[in-house]
Amino acid sequence: MSEKLSSSPLTDTRFDSLDLRDDVRAGLEKAGFTHCTPIQELTLPLALKGADVAGQAQTGTGKTAAFLLVIFERLLSHKPQDDRRRHPRALVVAPTRELALQIHRDAVLLGGQTGLRFGLAYGGVDYDKQRNQLQEGVDILIGTPGRLIDYFKQKVYHLRNIEVVVLDEADRMFDLGFIKDIRFLLRRTPPPDERQGLMFSATLGFRVMELAYEHMNSPETIKVESDQVTADNVEQRVYYPANNEKIPMLIGLLRDMDDGHVMVFTNTRAAADRVGRTLNANGHSAAVISGQVHQKKRQTLLRKFHDGEIHILVATDVAARGLHIPDVTHVINFDLPQDAEDYVHRIGRTARLGAKGEAISFACEDYAFHLPEIEDYIGYPIPMESTETVDQPKFKRPPPPPPKARHRGKPHGGRNRGGGRGNRSGGGRR
Repeated sequence: MSEKLSSSPLTDTRFDSLDLRDDVRAGLEKAGFTHCTPIQELTLPLALKGADVAGQAQTGTGKTAAFLLVIFERLLSHKPQDDRRRHPRALVVAPTRELALQIHRDAVLLGGQTGLRFGLAYGGVDYDKQRNQLQEGVDILIGTPGRLIDYFKQKVYHLRNIEVVVLDEADRMFDLGFIKDIRFLLRRTPPPDERQGLMFSATLGFRVMELAYEHMNSPETIKVESDQVTADNVEQRVYYPANNEKIPMLIGLLRDMDDGHVMVFTNTRAAADRVGRTLNANGHSAAVISGQVHQKKRQTLLRKFHDGEIHILVATDVAARGLHIPDVTHVINFDLPQDAEDYVHRIGRTARLGAKGEAISFACEDYAFHLPEIEDYIGYPIPMESTETVDQPKFKRPPPPPPKARHRGKPHGGRNRGGGRGNRSGGGRR
């Protein structure tokens, strides 16, 4: 098991120097990829030779492209028999729906010239559509644990043909309580010495490596890290506003970000809704995503933000990990996160793949006491700015949110399904 370190945003290693098939190179050219990131430079030479790899790298460092290229090369070099065509030959497991969707989009972009078929399985939407697609047959199956197991137990597909297994953001699998589901899936694939295993994680702690030793074949350990926990290209600063100063400060800062692609993070859904409504009332194009937003609507909003139709995305931590949105210029912590790791994941939405970005945090009356823990975790103090340097304009207060619809029960004395009248002894609630 080896360990290597690197820290530069892009390396001198070109993709055309690697032994890749022409149809795989065509996908890289379409995506505009010419040089490897550190995780790609270290992973690809090992994994393209068939080695199992457990890789550690910050979010946004190109892990997805690394394992997709390995999958493409492996599957295209081994032609399946006719009876193996319908069932998946590669399995990619992600902890969140957003990450699964992003991996699928990258797979379609990079692998569009390969002729491989990509399947997607995640909860919340398109149950029958996803099921039908898998029944028609896929080569690469990408999904979240719950929906993958659901279809597997229905015998929509089996895992006996799997040649490559990928676990992305393995540490997040533990955080979300998916580890039993992961083991369920892995134990139904061929044994580790008969398939290739790739695992990527922000941290390679004891529990992650235990999973690697259990379900991988002597994995090579690769760590891409810098002297700082946060990305080197993120310029950070913190303000200390009073609670009632936060909204006008936010509007004042956004006035200087007309051409920006901004993500604003709050700690609660209520705060996200309030901030989103206020920004829209004051002429800023903003959308809100949180755990309560339906999956289809969330996908639509993320696409509009990705395409530049919406310039500001207000989000809770449901969006802090698993999203790859290029060209995010600013991250604003409207509420300072209560967990130090969440701070790193939030500001990791900007300065991806070598770009520059800016992270601004409000250490207000409610959340300022979390700042020392954050600074201890990242290893340095965040530069402080005076609130007087920000013009705090008057702002329009948005109309109150519409009242929630109230469920109306049956009127008293109404007939129940059995034809009798409800009463306290026999027709009441159960």
